[in-house]
Amino acid sequence: MRLVIARCRVDYVGRLTSHLPMARRLLLIKADGSVSIHADDRAYKPLNWMSPPCWLSETTDGEGPDGAEQHLWVVTNKGGEELRITIEEIEHDSSHELGIDPGLVKDGVEAHLQELLAEHVETLGDGYSLIRREYMTAIGPVDLLCRDADGATVAVEIKRRGEIDGVEQLTRYLELLNRDPLLAPVSGVFAAQQIKPQAKTLATDRGIRCLVLDYEALRGTESTEFRLF
Repeated sequence: MRLVIARCRVDYVGRLTSHLPMARRLLLIKADGSVSIHADDRAYKPLNWMSPPCWLSETTDGEGPDGAEQHLWVVTNKGGEELRITIEEIEHDSSHELGIDPGLVKDGVEAHLQELLAEHVETLGDGYSLIRREYMTAIGPVDLLCRDADGATVAVEIKRRGEIDGVEQLTRYLELLNRDPLLAPVSGVFAAQQIKPQAKTLATDRGIRCLVLDYEALRGTESTEFRLF
């Protein structure tokens, strides 16, 4: 992973255009090829980014206001869209080897939910079948890889409490899985006991189906909640 702190401006050129004026920012270049631009707020969400597969080229681009040489980074994806980063001054530039990440370790309830949903995969819909639990990818294991009634591949991410970070995690898996011609097209299901409204909105916007799981029903026990009938 390469970390660069620099004064820069950023232009995205493609189906949509956007512009970030000159300011001090963090540039993050990951081993998977992705490039993202961050400010010192917004939690984990970048100001702009380019998802892999993409390619970064670095050239000089004239002189800045102080006469120093400017650098131009052009990040291009397979669709020809460009993230153009004009760097006026680099304050920090370092690279770090993080190694292979073991992935997110689920708590006991999430692990049990995964087991139960694998046993009762029809909960996802009529005609669903299980391909494999813990389907390994280069960025971690997908909880369940399934086929729907039409034979299409479906990736399922399971959480006890569904939040935005879980949707982001499933989005990364889907981006990777859809590069495999033997699996594509791959759709996603975000399954949890509770799903926050913001997570549901983000999932829907990205074409990911949300499914609220009844833990007690999956265990085959009666709910202790009061019922009218």
